[in-house]
Amino acid sequence: MQTPTSHGTHHAGPPSPLARPSLRHPEGFLFAPETLTWLSGLVLSLSTFMSWYSGSGGHDLVLSVIGWHTGLVGQIVFFLGLAVLVLVALRVLGVALPASLPESLIVIGIGVLATILVLVRLIWIPDRFLPADGRGIGLWIALLASFGVIAAGLIEASEEV
Repeated sequence: MQTPTSHGTHHAGPPSPLARPSLRHPEGFLFAPETLTWLSGLVLSLSTFMSWYSGSGGHDLVLSVIGWHTGLVGQIVFFLGLAVLVLVALRVLGVALPASLPESLIVIGIGVLATILVLVRLIWIPDRFLPADGRGIGLWIALLASFGVIAAGLIEASEEV
C-alpha cells in the first residue's frame, strides 16, 4: 500500500552540472569584499612606513627612505589608505552615504589616485634621495595595496547591481 504524497512539496536534488555557477562570494569573513577593502586600505597606509627607496652611500652604509619621508606624495598615499579605513568604519557604524555617491565608486577613485601617486614614485626618484639607487619593498607593497583597493571597489560595485 502506498502512502499519499503531497503534490505541493518539491525536493531539490543536486544541481545540474550545466547549471550556471553563482558569482557571489562564499559567506564568510575571509572572502567578504569588505574584508578586502579594509585590508587593502590598512596595507596601503602602513606601506608608507616601509622602505620605498634603498641604496648604498659607500663605506658599508646602507640608506633607506620610508614612504612618509618621500614628501607630499607619500603622505597623501598614507591619508588615502586612511580614507578607505574611514569609509569602512562609517559603513560598520551604520552611516550611509547618499545614493547618488556610491561607496564603491569612492573606493575605486581612491585606489586609482593612490595607484597614480605610487607609480609616480616608482618611476621617478626625487633628486634628494639620489644615493638611493633601488626601489624598496614598501613601494611594491603600496602598489599592490592600491591595486587591491581598486579590486575591492570593483567587487563592491558588482554586488550593488
